[in-house]
Amino acid sequence: MRKIIYFVHTSLDGFIEGPNGEFDWPRMEDELSAFSFELSDRADTVMYGRVVWEMMSGYWPNVESISDHPHDLKYAPIWRATPKIVFSRTMESAEHGARVIGKNLVEEVTALKNQPGKDLLLMGGSALPGALTELGLIDEYNIVVHPVVLGGGLPVLGHPAHRVGLELAETRTFDGQTVLLRYASASASAASPSTSA
Repeated sequence: MRKIIYFVHTSLDGFIEGPNGEFDWPRMEDELSAFSFELSDRADTVMYGRVVWEMMSGYWPNVESISDHPHDLKYAPIWRATPKIVFSRTMESAEHGARVIGKNLVEEVTALKNQPGKDLLLMGGSALPGALTELGLIDEYNIVVHPVVLGGGLPVLGHPAHRVGLELAETRTFDGQTVLLRYASASASAASPSTSA
C-alpha cells in the first residue's frame, strides 16, 4: 500500500504561517533542499489542500520569472511534471495537471493509497493534514522546525478533535539551523521496523 507522507515547515512555536499569512521565513538551503528532493523521489503524486494549492499554483508555473534560487529552478520542472491532487469542497477544477477531490475524503484517499505506484506527498497545509490525521490516513510526518518564533498564525495540523499517538522515526539537522522531526503513525511503525537515527 502506498504511504501518505506529510512534509511541512513550521516555526519554533508551531505555526506554518504567521498572523498575517507570512511565509517568508523558511530557509531552503543546501541540505534541506536535498532532503526535499529525496521526498519528491519517493512520490509520484503531490497532494494539496485548497489554500496551499492557490499559493503553489501562483508560484511554480512562472517561478523562473520570480526567483533565481537554485532550489526553485531545480524543482520547477519536477512540479510541472508531477501529477497533483487538490482537496477542496469549493473548487470544481484546477489547472496545471491537477485533479480535484471534493467529497468522500476517506473513500477517495483510501482508494489512492491502494493504487499501484510510489507514495503520495502531502505538501504543507493545516486543515487537510489535521483531518487526515484524525482519520488515521497519514503514515509519515516530516516536520521541519525553523529558527523563528512567529507569535501566532496557522498551527500545524489545525486543531485535531482527539489525541493521536505517533512514533519518532528520525531526527536530523539541516544546514546548522533547521531540524527535521520525522514521525510515523502507530500503525505504520507497527508494520515496519524503526529507522531511528
